[in-house]
Amino acid sequence: MKVVRCLAVAGIVAGAMLHPVAASAAAPALPSLVAYVRNGDIYVSKGSAEKRLTTGGHQARPRWSPDGKSIAFLKSGYLWVMKADGTGQRRLTTRAAAGPSWAPDGKSIAFASLSCTGGPGVYRIATAGKATPEVLFPRDCRGEELPAEPAPVTSRAGSLQERLSTDDAVAWSPDGTRIAFRGGDCDSVYDACLSVGTVATGGEQTVAAYGGGSLQTSGFAVVPSWRGDGAKLAWTAYQKGETKADDQPLHVVEYDTRTKAKRTVGGVLDREMAYITTSRAVVTGQYRSGSWVVVVDVARGQRQPFREGSQPSVQPVR
Repeated sequence: MKVVRCLAVAGIVAGAMLHPVAASAAAPALPSLVAYVRNGDIYVSKGSAEKRLTTGGHQARPRWSPDGKSIAFLKSGYLWVMKADGTGQRRLTTRAAAGPSWAPDGKSIAFASLSCTGGPGVYRIATAGKATPEVLFPRDCRGEELPAEPAPVTSRAGSLQERLSTDDAVAWSPDGTRIAFRGGDCDSVYDACLSVGTVATGGEQTVAAYGGGSLQTSGFAVVPSWRGDGAKLAWTAYQKGETKADDQPLHVVEYDTRTKAKRTVGGVLDREMAYITTSRAVVTGQYRSGSWVVVVDVARGQRQPFREGSQPSVQPVR
């Protein structure tokens, strides 16, 4: 197939120039910027041009602040923040962190790290000043002395599904009352699970589970993401069933928080979904033998390649 390469005009973000890049597919125009990772660095784009925000590699899981002016991200396994144009980078934690998510008021960030039980836990830390992380989950670790700081995870070995299976990214609900995270109390029953915890009480609800109990499947549910109205929660899933007919390769599950109904969104090997609107989202998908950010019509399934990269996060529109 002949590839048509085009050069687009530059745009502006937060006072900085967005540099035009040669593209192998016409990028769809989006209402706001998408942050994503390529070769260990963070980029932003909303159409025909993109800007590189970091250099040196070892960056992961960018997440926009609620006002769209800052980005939380992982750098060499620690939690950092920066302005939307990539300036003002500063480290927030000395504790190794995974998959950050902002509180809706923008004053704190939730992240995963080793808990007092020896498994993954959820903490929050204030974004201003030199703050100490506070335990949110497990509830029984609240008020306990923080465990020793674990070594940061800077890379993951194995296949794509093996690397994702232990990804501890968290997601704070738009109303600020709940946080979705891998594991939780359900770890005592199942081999792998995803929980939604209530911040005020510490109570947990299991929304996905694999193995253990009466379940004969194995798999995982990771990298949760809330829709802007809080009515839907999406995550990346993988399932190996008792028979091949029950197997489900990497895919995205959308969960209705009111009816508890689940459905598959997007295509095979789609993962890491982030909502643009109630009807459109971006995912990491496979395109031209690599990982690309792909725009997906959530209802109809139509797909458009956007940018080469992964781990997308959508800037809130204000």
